[in-house]
Amino acid sequence: QVQLVESGGGLAQTGGSLRLSCAASGSIFDIDDMRWYCQVPGKQRDLVAAVTRFGVVNYADSVKGRFVISREDTKHAVYLQMNSMKPEDAAVYYCNARIAVIDGEHEDGPALRWDVYWGQGTQVTVCS
Repeated sequence: QVQLVESGGGLAQTGGSLRLSCAASGSIFDIDDMRWYCQVPGKQRDLVAAVTRFGVVNYADSVKGRFVISREDTKHAVYLQMNSMKPEDAAVYYCNARIAVIDGEHEDGPALRWDVYWGQGTQVTVCS
């Protein structure tokens, strides 16, 4: 069973910083893209930032130049450094990852099952 657990949310002041962490655990064989999403009540969940297994990053326009996504594959972890925070950054932040587990054996090696997993979310509040 694979789980993603976020931490690091809380209260920040406008202009301040927070660092979110997300660690995957379980019988993980491989991890592909890792992402952070945010969601406010009544709205859809939006992509904030993504990082590929090769370290290629992508950001929503609203956070470019302020947020930095990174990953640490030895720990199955992804991070989001949030700087110069604004009140509109307030949301529940979810990490997301495409993860492979071993699901049997083929003649030439293990059979893999890829699924997308979500964390439970961590609340970020920004006060002015």
